[in-house]
Amino acid sequence: MKDGGAATGRAASRPKRADARRNEKTLLDAAAAVFVRSGVEAPVRDVAAEAGVGTATIYRHFPTRADLIIGVYRHQVEACAEAGPALLASSPTPYAALASWIDLFVDFLVTKHGLAAVLQSDNAGFETLHAYFLDRLVPVCTDLLAAATASGEIHTDVEAYALMRGVGNLCIGAEVPDTRYDARELVGLLVAGLRGARRS
Repeated sequence: MKDGGAATGRAASRPKRADARRNEKTLLDAAAAVFVRSGVEAPVRDVAAEAGVGTATIYRHFPTRADLIIGVYRHQVEACAEAGPALLASSPTPYAALASWIDLFVDFLVTKHGLAAVLQSDNAGFETLHAYFLDRLVPVCTDLLAAATASGEIHTDVEAYALMRGVGNLCIGAEVPDTRYDARELVGLLVAGLRGARRS
């Protein structure tokens, strides 16, 4: 009886854990939207309003602003990582999947208003984020490049890290409106260039 009761208790708790994950995702999506509009220093009350909850709910899930920023960053890295295999499965060609993923990667980079400065702070929680970013995304980009190479669509031995860093460099400052500079257009040229000749 005790074992059955324990099993019942565990089963009853599962939906709560799933609900908690959904609730946290809602908060992270709301925070990401606010950060895009107003930067990472936006008031927590703005995030709460976006999510349709009280500020106490935000603080219950994310006790500090640093916790919230880290949560958003990791959440969006995961979304970008999961998009790679999904795009390979659904796109007409591996190169199309790669181009679409790079477009998502650009979105990720240019919507981090103020995040770079925050990541350089002394908060210990930020120290591992860059490694986490590389650990999750470089393998995804590697797989996309390998698939496009195997299909004969691209002819280059550029490594994923170099490509991602190049895209990142083109996106520096892209969140600042400037009609004379279109980071996405230049990234498109870079990706198109992958079809060119192999490096000597």
